Amino acid sequence: MFRLKNLGRVPVALLLLAIPCIGIELILQGADHGFWGTQRWRALIYQFGAFWPGLLVGWRPNFSAQPVTMFATYAFLHGGLLHLAVNMITLFSLGGATIAQVGQRRFLAIYVLSTLLGGAFFALLSHSGFRPMVGASGALFGLAGALVTWNIIHTLKSDPGIWIAAASILWPIGILVLLNVLMYVGTGGTVAWETHLGGFLGGAGLALFLRSPPARSGA
Repeated sequence: MFRLKNLGRVPVALLLLAIPCIGIELILQGADHGFWGTQRWRALIYQFGAFWPGLLVGWRPNFSAQPVTMFATYAFLHGGLLHLAVNMITLFSLGGATIAQVGQRRFLAIYVLSTLLGGAFFALLSHSGFRPMVGASGALFGLAGALVTWNIIHTLKSDPGIWIAAASILWPIGILVLLNVLMYVGTGGTVAWETHLGGFLGGAGLALFLRSPPARSGA
């Protein structure tokens, strides 16, 4: 499936995820600024593609499959250029590191599972009311969870002693917790930490079963 491993040295899997995110946001930016369409386009696409927890507790969907499809579509939508830029930079950074560890197919498996669990945790833990959730950060925290897990496993295999072992576990997790706290405070509580938590746990859990090196075909 991924015999064309890269395009200009960029893994195909990253392009498959990044291009829709970038394309959608650029189209919405043009509509927001009156270059085409109407300024209602963003609200409309959020209405159909964002994650709305209420759809799981009796809200009327715009189409019958929406309570299911929103578990995937929310990750391709963003709240503006800054949100998009931060997530895309993170995608190429963490995504490249993950692909180097386990290949593109396993990378996609981690990304998809983390996206789904990010949505599930948001639905279970969020009290957002009528506020929708968008963004790829659940999947990105899943990639972080996978990389942290592999680093911990690698460290523990070397029998480093209890203090180094504890530091290898607590240090990266502490950094991620602090990052979430800073983002939550800085955005006035609009950061979906629930999605980050679900994605992180999904990526970390799946990483335990995906430790083998990638096959030569890029699998």
